[in-house]
Amino acid sequence: MEKTNNQEYWTQRYKENRTGWDVGYPTTPLKNYIDQLKDKSLSILIPGAGNAYEAEYLCNKGFNDVTILDVSEVPLRAFSKRNPDFPKARLVHADFFEYEGTYDLIIEQTFFCSFPPTDKNRIAYSKKMHELLTTQGKLVGVWFDIPLTGNMENRPFGGDKQTYLGFLSPHFKVHTFDRCFNSIPARSGKELFGIFEKLPLK
Repeated sequence: MEKTNNQEYWTQRYKENRTGWDVGYPTTPLKNYIDQLKDKSLSILIPGAGNAYEAEYLCNKGFNDVTILDVSEVPLRAFSKRNPDFPKARLVHADFFEYEGTYDLIIEQTFFCSFPPTDKNRIAYSKKMHELLTTQGKLVGVWFDIPLTGNMENRPFGGDKQTYLGFLSPHFKVHTFDRCFNSIPARSGKELFGIFEKLPLK
């Protein structure tokens, strides 16, 4: 991963309340996916979790092995305040690309679109996701289906289905990756929902 000032950047965004992506609840594509999960023993990671409404929802549904990771402490503290019984050990302040662990499921809420969209960064993301998953573990979530403009400051950074698959396909079997049919109105036509299963190392 190329060195960036990610921690300072995101901490400043939270402190200034410049969080336009934050709708205050788990959005429909992920909520509906969580609703059909039956195995409550799954170990789940949410990287770049922000205010982590998906984690809150998972816990309320009975999942008790959920880990939240963010490069900024600000949203982690906010989550802990909202959810005082959530285990502090599973609130992880760390750089995703340096984090170590193993999970059955990783929930992706446009995290891919949050860091500078160089090939180097996007390849590192795909490799790290693969590394963090158990055998046959799954990466599931939402990617923005919006143009990649070339502006390296205007987050979230976009892409399209074929671009994303170019980075993910070497490491994952694609179960589904299509335009969301159940996006919230403000994001209608701008999201892709994907389910990817870890491939064995070659």
